[in-house]
Amino acid sequence: MKSIIKKFIPKKVLSWYHMMWPFLGALIYRYPSKKLKVIGITGTNGKTTTTHLASYLLEQSGIEVASVSSLRFKIGKKEWDNKLKMTMPGRMKLQKFMRQAVNAGCTHLVMEVTSEGVKQNRHRFIKFDTAVFTNLTKEHIENHGNFENYKKAKGRFFSIQHRLSIVNFDDNHAEYFLGFSAKEKIGYTTKDALIADNALIKIISAENIKHSSTGISFDIEGSKFSIPMLGSFNIDNSLAAIGIGLGHGISIEKAADILNNFEGVPGRMEVIIDKPYTVIADYAHTPDALIKVYKTIENINTREGGGKMICVLGSAGGGRDKWKRPEIGKIASEYCDQIILTDEDPYTEDPKQILQDIESGILNFGSKIPKILDRRDAIHKGLELAKKDDVVIVTGKGAEPLMVTASGSIPWDDREVIKEEYTKLYK
Repeated sequence: MKSIIKKFIPKKVLSWYHMMWPFLGALIYRYPSKKLKVIGITGTNGKTTTTHLASYLLEQSGIEVASVSSLRFKIGKKEWDNKLKMTMPGRMKLQKFMRQAVNAGCTHLVMEVTSEGVKQNRHRFIKFDTAVFTNLTKEHIENHGNFENYKKAKGRFFSIQHRLSIVNFDDNHAEYFLGFSAKEKIGYTTKDALIADNALIKIISAENIKHSSTGISFDIEGSKFSIPMLGSFNIDNSLAAIGIGLGHGISIEKAADILNNFEGVPGRMEVIIDKPYTVIADYAHTPDALIKVYKTIENINTREGGGKMICVLGSAGGGRDKWKRPEIGKIASEYCDQIILTDEDPYTEDPKQILQDIESGILNFGSKIPKILDRRDAIHKGLELAKKDDVVIVTGKGAEPLMVTASGSIPWDDREVIKEEYTKLYK
């Protein structure tokens, strides 16, 4: 109903509507961001992991931190699940949260900034100290109209006045984001990328990069990092967090001491079962993220025994981003030995149609592809098929606490379902 009504409201009116709410929130809650160092993280992928890494780094350095991510809200030691199905809270919620953080004695806030949030002016009337860019790939195209509009939405966040920019030099769009004004800029790279900029104060470069079944390791200026997270993309996320720390007074050497004890992010390449086969849950729901996850699994030690990759997947966000469904199917057919298609968040769309759209992109795949709408049954099937040394990868939801269907939201956690179905098979 909302989407139908929006079609008849002029864009200018909608823009003013979305501008009014954060203004009222800032007014009612007395501009709390002026008392915080607000760090905003934007990009297609990596926002949540970088938010959690940076929050941990700052907190372990003795800084009172609040954070907002797609997974959780956190103020000091208190944290609770984000059940909004919205990465960046809207209207007055952010302003209220910031006031709560200030009242609790926090000095820093780390938060994800989404293109939809920017489009709806949720970032307005927040005084940002730091803007971070992780990466940019095709996503939310139907919502923004085209990729260029999506990119510009991210750019509008970077265009607001801020002290420090932190940019991934390895991304093709790095120079675009470096083009926005900031008093100081930090770049990070795994490829010795060099970009000239007068405001650039530091380039963080990772060397001696290594991957294993237990995590990633790399060196920065003689400091050795060994972080228990899987995937080369988590090196990028770690570098972004290190850049945030550096920009807020934490040395690279101290960052290594702290991040080497980081325990990972729930539902992000999280190993749920490690014997006799491996089961991993991950949030990946974009083509680019899915490729990175599958490539990581190909390279970790658990596959050295020649085990198969069994992939349980669907397509999140019924009614939107339909373009990526065949892409996801194509990618799965290129990397997976067995594919099981299932529900993620169909909302009000026909779940069967979503799975058909994914299947339409699957090419030259020999074995039969089960389509099991019940996600629990699909996960059970994946575990049932697995043999010693195989890897079962369940993507799309990670640690999300809800699934949204036509009948409403239901409590859900892939990680708990995996454990429960595994127990049924091997009790």
